[in-house]
Amino acid sequence: MNLAWYMARRLYSHGGDVKRVSRPAIRIATFGIMLGVAVMIISVCVVLGFKREVQDKVMGMGGHIQVLNYNYQLDLEQHPIVLDDEMMSTLRDIKGVAHVQRFCNQAGMLKTDESFQGVVLKGLDKDYDLSFLKEHLVEGEAHAFSDSASSQRIVISRLLAKQLKLTVGSKVYAYFFDGNVRARRFTVSAIYATHMNEFDKSIIFTDMHTTRRLSGYASDQYSGAELTVARLEDIPLVAGRVASYLKSSRDYYGAQYTAPTIRDLYPGIFSWLTLLDTNIWVILGLMIAVAAFTMISGLLIIILERTQFIGIMKALGASNARLRHLFLYFSSFIILKGIFWGNVAGFALVLAQQVWGFAHLNAETYYVDTVPVEMDWLFLVLLNVGTLLISFLVLILPSYLVSRIHPAKSIRFE
Repeated sequence: MNLAWYMARRLYSHGGDVKRVSRPAIRIATFGIMLGVAVMIISVCVVLGFKREVQDKVMGMGGHIQVLNYNYQLDLEQHPIVLDDEMMSTLRDIKGVAHVQRFCNQAGMLKTDESFQGVVLKGLDKDYDLSFLKEHLVEGEAHAFSDSASSQRIVISRLLAKQLKLTVGSKVYAYFFDGNVRARRFTVSAIYATHMNEFDKSIIFTDMHTTRRLSGYASDQYSGAELTVARLEDIPLVAGRVASYLKSSRDYYGAQYTAPTIRDLYPGIFSWLTLLDTNIWVILGLMIAVAAFTMISGLLIIILERTQFIGIMKALGASNARLRHLFLYFSSFIILKGIFWGNVAGFALVLAQQVWGFAHLNAETYYVDTVPVEMDWLFLVLLNVGTLLISFLVLILPSYLVSRIHPAKSIRFE
C-alpha cells in the first residue's frame, strides 16, 4: 500500500489529531468545495432547462425547417408556393425528416367594441400536429382543423384574450385588407399561452379553408410547409438535403423555393440563447476559483499546524516528495467530501424543482412561469471530474511549502 496515502488517510480520519485552527480550516475548505459544486450543478441545469424550454417553444410554433417562397426572405410578406401532394411526398421521403405539415397565413385585425389588435391567422389542416398547441392550452379545446370547410373557430393566446377581453365562446370580428375590407365573425374555441410574446401577441389559429379563401390562393398553393426532423442535432444536415433538392427549382407559377431553418427565421432568439453559454462559463470559472482559493488556504494552514509532524517525519528519513504526496492525498479527501455533499445539495434542489416547481419566474420577462431545469449527465460528470482535477492541481505549488521546513527547527516548533 502507498505509504503516503495510508498516512494521509489515518491523519484525516483520526479526529483527535486535528487541532483547533485546522479543524475550522478543513470545514471551510469542505464547505467551499460543496458550495461551488452545488452552485455549478444548479446553474448548469437551469441554463440547459431554460434553453430547452425556449427552443422547444420556438420550434413548436414553426417547426425545425420551413419550405417557403424565396421572396419571403426579401420583403417578409406572404408569398404562396405550390405544395401539392407530390411535393409533400418528396419532402417526407428526405432522409431525417420525421413529419411535414402545410400552413397558410393571412394578416388581419381582430376588433372588439373596446380594442383592436393586428394578428396573423395561421390556417391548419387535418394533418397538422396539434400536440404542441394542446400542451399549451389554458382554456377550451383545440379540435382538428379542416382544409375543406370553414369552422369559424379560432384559438387565440391568453395575451390577446386579456387585451381584447375575450373568453372561450366569445364572438369576435376579424377584418382583412387587400384593396377591399372583408370581415369574418369567429368564435373563440380555446386559449393558449406559450409566454413567448413574439408569438402570443399576434398568432391565432384557425382552419386552412378560411385562410386560403381569404388569401385568394389556388387549390395547390400554401404559405409554406413546416418540417420536423427526427433528431435536433441533425437539423443543419437535413436542411442541407432539403435545400439541395429545392435548389433553383420553381413551381409552375414561377415561385422559387427556399428552406431556412428555424434559426435562420429567428436569429435574435437563438443568438440570445447562445450568449447564455457564456454565463455558464463565467459561473463555472468563479465557483472553481472560490473552491481553489479555500483549498489553498486550508492546505497552508494544515501544513503549518503540522510543522512538528513534518520535522519528525523528515528526521525519520521521509523525503520532501513523499510528504508533499501525503498532504496532497489529505487534501484530496477534503475535495472528494466537498464534491460529494455538493452533488447531494445540488441534485436535491434540482430534483425538487423538477417535481414541485417551487421557484417561479415572471413569464412576461423570462418566457416561462417556473424555473426550468434539465440534467445533462455527461456534462455533469465532466463538471465533477474537472472540479476534482483543477482543485487538486492548484494545490501542487502550495504543497512545496513542505520542503521549506527544516527538521531541527520544526521539532521545537510550537
